[in-house]
Amino acid sequence: MKRFALPLLLTLTLILTACAPSQASTDQTVPQPFDPAQDKPASVSTESASPSNDSAIRTDQQGAIIFEITPLNLDTTTDTLEFDVALTTHSIDLSMDLAPLSTLTTDSGVSVEAILWDAPRGGHHVEGKLIFPATQDSKSILDGAAILTLTIINVDAPSRIFEWDLK
Repeated sequence: MKRFALPLLLTLTLILTACAPSQASTDQTVPQPFDPAQDKPASVSTESASPSNDSAIRTDQQGAIIFEITPLNLDTTTDTLEFDVALTTHSIDLSMDLAPLSTLTTDSGVSVEAILWDAPRGGHHVEGKLIFPATQDSKSILDGAAILTLTIINVDAPSRIFEWDLK
């Protein structure tokens, strides 16, 4: 029994090290508790770039899944608005479809549902694109907006909220 203990310990250490998040990042976000009175988490998204950078990555570390979201084309005129989404976990299978769980809203009152989650299904490290329509009633959803909010619900937390300052 003793001769198997050291190789087993070394194997487990290697596996855990391979799946551990990189320590190179200086963005250390502490998950915020869910506030049932407000029916949403209190300010859980953080920036890992300067606030004036419109395409700054937003991070949410609630529950057992870490979300990192980067808008890809907020400053261009296209038919869709796309977000790069990276999900990391060590305990949950990431086979869900994020499209029906995601809504994009602006401070000017426009709200659109995601039309596609373009990503592989399953695993513990998934990266893909979350795609939304860029127009509603033939008008850009960003016209007149100062703040863009992406909300993702029911993915190991009641809701995850990511905001970008468009001005």
